[in-house]
Amino acid sequence: MGRGRVELKRIENKINRQVTFSKRRNGLLKKAYELSVLCDAEVALIIFSSRGKLYEFSSTSMTTTLERYQRCCFTPHDNSVDQTETQSWYQEVAKLKAKYESLQRTQRHLLGEDLGPLSVKELQNLEKQLEGALSQARQRKTQIMMEQMEELRRKEQQLGDMNKQLKIKVSLEMSSFEAEGQQASLRTLPFPWNAGTSAETNNYIVQQASHPIDIEQEVPVLEIGYHHYNLGELGSSVPRSTGVESNFIQGWTL
Repeated sequence: MGRGRVELKRIENKINRQVTFSKRRNGLLKKAYELSVLCDAEVALIIFSSRGKLYEFSSTSMTTTLERYQRCCFTPHDNSVDQTETQSWYQEVAKLKAKYESLQRTQRHLLGEDLGPLSVKELQNLEKQLEGALSQARQRKTQIMMEQMEELRRKEQQLGDMNKQLKIKVSLEMSSFEAEGQQASLRTLPFPWNAGTSAETNNYIVQQASHPIDIEQEVPVLEIGYHHYNLGELGSSVPRSTGVESNFIQGWTL
């Protein structure tokens, strides 16, 4: 009586699943070994169990077989494709080389070298190129010089403004210094007659000293006990006038 057909699906029973894995694993490893021996093939087998355990078989070397597998899968070799790519690269290199030589030749012509093979038309074109380059260089030089001059003018204006401000500051400081010097000199004037007077009286005297009265101006004076006498009557008993009228009474005349 034959064995029944087994349905291919995950075995739910854990023990049955482990037993089936062990049997079929051993059978698979045996078949791989037989294939390598009977057919002279390079066989490599890698198995990972559900728990992560590794089982492997290699007819030669696992590392060598994997390297061969990578070379075959990731770097395929096609002779026709390689030849086409090589020819395209050769053509690209030739174009770049010709362009490089042309640029070198043009540079030598601009420097005035190797002008012998050039025709009249080529020399005229070269002359136009040099004139255009010279004109652009002069324009750029003029622009740079104008920008520098504008910058110098701006700095000059700033320095002039700073100089004016410094002059005004110095003049103000000098005027304030002179005013303080005058006030200090007035404070140090000797006034022996006001030793016993009050501070207000002293201030008034200082103000009067700072603004002297004209001696020629007629100032009314309170005359008490003062009598006018003729010089003829008194004779030499009255002292002569000093020629300057004073605001103070020179003395009592009897």
